[in-house]
Amino acid sequence: MTTSTFDSYRPPEPPRRKRRREGPRPASRPGAGGGDGSREMSMVDDVKFSSYYGRPIVKAPPWKHEIGLYFVLGGIAGGSALLGFGAQLAGLRKLRRNSRLTALGAAGAGALALIADLGRPERFLNMFRTFKVTSPMSLGSWLLGGFSALAAIPALSELVRMTHGFILPKPLRRSGRRVLEATENVAGAGSALLAAPLAVYTAVLINDTANPVWNASRKHLPYVFASSASLASAGVAMITTSKRQTLPARILGGIGVVGDVVSMHVMKDAMHPAEREPLETGEPGKMLKFAEILAVAGGVGSIFAGRSRLVAVASGVCLVGASALTRFGVLDAGLESVHDPRHVIEPQKARLAARRAAGITDDSITTV
Repeated sequence: MTTSTFDSYRPPEPPRRKRRREGPRPASRPGAGGGDGSREMSMVDDVKFSSYYGRPIVKAPPWKHEIGLYFVLGGIAGGSALLGFGAQLAGLRKLRRNSRLTALGAAGAGALALIADLGRPERFLNMFRTFKVTSPMSLGSWLLGGFSALAAIPALSELVRMTHGFILPKPLRRSGRRVLEATENVAGAGSALLAAPLAVYTAVLINDTANPVWNASRKHLPYVFASSASLASAGVAMITTSKRQTLPARILGGIGVVGDVVSMHVMKDAMHPAEREPLETGEPGKMLKFAEILAVAGGVGSIFAGRSRLVAVASGVCLVGASALTRFGVLDAGLESVHDPRHVIEPQKARLAARRAAGITDDSITTV
């Protein structure tokens, strides 16, 4: 028997069975061995999607759940500022007050969550060193800063009214109240103008990556985040405000429920099955499914929330929970998708086949 240097690559053979010496030889069954070659050992392993050295093809961002909390609070802040401006125009004082305070509180808490994720506070300040129109992160930092500055004026004005001016230093009580009363409506309108960009810029931020789930949802995820912001802000208003003044919040919540459910299904239908899979399986899939149930329950409850304070609070909790689970579910689905190379490779091969089928064979993508 001859040997070569390549024999070391041959996998070990299983031990052979001893032949039966007595009795006739049984007839070979189809597929159980014999002359059909079924007993031959395969020299090639089953094909599995993998990457070099077992590393992910796309690197996952080092984000923790502080970023998910920042996403949720940003939606609450933006939606509340818009709701507060509507209450300002409608003359609903309690709803205006609660929405203004919620907008500033959520923006401040969101900034703290972002700083906690960055690790060091100076990193947050370094984001304001430059302004790049082409960078969603740079634009988002300036957007958060401008929104917080504008939302602080009407919120401070509401606090001054609640405390009859005692939160201001005594020499500035008269002049400070006059300045706040003169600027609060303009600042409220400015924060409302920045409300929608603040609520959805995080969707644009994660869409601007190579992550298979986030990149594939770039056309529809901003609509999902806008709807979830409507859910969250309406829910907080229904929890904190008496039922007599929650009609605008209940209307906003109902619109948000329809937008959230429809946009989520449209987004999934537009994605490749391998890209959609992380949104429908595992913990992210459970969160998004439960978020849809809570959104529908909160939307139905908001119809009857004007009759019962208990129903209003329960519906508000459902809407806030649905918004939070939606954003956490999308975030976790993207983080999970990079662990399986199939989520990257299969959509790429499908796009390549579609371009070749369309007759596009002269570009850098389809040329082999």
